[in-house]
Amino acid sequence: MFGLDIVLIVLLVLVILVIFAGVKTVPQGFNYTIERFGKYRRTLLPGLNFIVPFIDRVGQKLNMMEQVLDVPSQEVITRDNATVTADGITFYQVLDAARAAYEVLGLQNAILNLTMTNIRSVMGSMDLDELLSNRDEINAKLLNVVDAAAEPWGVKITRIEIKDINPPKDLVDAMARQMKAERDKRASILEAEGKRQSEILKAEGEKQSLILEAEGRRESAFRDAEAREREAEAEAKATQMVSKAIAAGDVQAINYFVANKYVEAFRDLATSRNQKTLILPMEATSLLGSLTGIAEIAKAAFDNDKPATGSGRVPNTGHEEGGER
Repeated sequence: MFGLDIVLIVLLVLVILVIFAGVKTVPQGFNYTIERFGKYRRTLLPGLNFIVPFIDRVGQKLNMMEQVLDVPSQEVITRDNATVTADGITFYQVLDAARAAYEVLGLQNAILNLTMTNIRSVMGSMDLDELLSNRDEINAKLLNVVDAAAEPWGVKITRIEIKDINPPKDLVDAMARQMKAERDKRASILEAEGKRQSEILKAEGEKQSLILEAEGRRESAFRDAEAREREAEAEAKATQMVSKAIAAGDVQAINYFVANKYVEAFRDLATSRNQKTLILPMEATSLLGSLTGIAEIAKAAFDNDKPATGSGRVPNTGHEEGGER
């Protein structure tokens, strides 16, 4: 009985060892490949899995999460024979564990060399100016090329980024001088354009000013002509009224008319711009006498034109006191 117990214990231990050998736990984010006698059999997914003990074994443990791979610096000769130093970074993810394990030897090294080779190829096909200003285009070209090349390995290249592009120091200095000259050129162009626009606006303003001034002179001339016309009409009307008054026998009207013109003539003479000294040929009392004389002459002329009355007297002109008009 004692020997049987030992055998049972040994069998139990062997069963436990077999069970443990056939149970495989795969952590999240990993896939295990299973090989049977050295040949790929299947892929274990995350969680608890069972295999045939002592016949199946774990071949490769592959990380299925997205991974980052640094691309070291390397010299690149551009299309215009400029030498630059560039480095980058590559993001990739294993999608097929079996292909990644058995289609390529040294997956990370293969991706790294593939990326570096294509960096030289893509950047070498561009001029230096394009290289420095079209980094997004470089990244897109690299991603398409490397992803297509890595697809048979069951790997997806998610992103490739160029981190630094470093031209030589003398080339950087030449580019700085070129940029400064270009900015000076644009500043000169903008300054000349501003002066040109200023001259155009100034000429336009002068033109508008001349137009408004001409319109003002035309309006002023029109108003002056209208005023002279009104003045002439008033003068004609006044003359007509005086003539009618004379014809009607009103001697005071012609007295007023002649005296008004006489005074206006002396006023114009006294207010002349070139007049410095005014010498009157008569005194102020003589001027009044002349006006009286003119009035008497006009009265006599008017009396001669009228038929004589029965009494032989000159009609009353309103100068006598108590007389009737």
